[in-house]
Amino acid sequence: MTLTATEVEAVIRAGVPMAEDIGFTVDEAREDGFARTRLVFSERLIRPGGTLSGPVQMALADASMYAAVMAAIGQVEMAVTSNLSINFLHKPAPDDLIGEARVLRMGRRLAFCEVRLLSGQGNEEKLVAHVTGSYALPYNRD
Repeated sequence: MTLTATEVEAVIRAGVPMAEDIGFTVDEAREDGFARTRLVFSERLIRPGGTLSGPVQMALADASMYAAVMAAIGQVEMAVTSNLSINFLHKPAPDDLIGEARVLRMGRRLAFCEVRLLSGQGNEEKLVAHVTGSYALPYNRD
């Protein structure tokens, strides 16, 4: 059974308490393996130079992939990141960071994902990082 955005967010926040600490939310989750997530901007998350730190961007990308996987196949708390590769393209604005995650291929043991990290509002959203990764899925998830 697939999960709604609210259910996905609750599972992630319960299993990964840091998600609440960094202001992680799930705005949308669809059973086709898509999730739109958000990291609410906070001065605590910036690094010298006034931009969101790389580890914070990676955390959003990772949680976004997890959200997309759960949106597609349901609650799989034991799914874990097996690979994550990020390309930082532009400096994020001092604003919420948006993650748009898609499951590219869902196998029996691995889910392959792509995440676009966006900064800015509405039509002003700018691609700031491109992420690819995979999640190892539990063997007995039925």
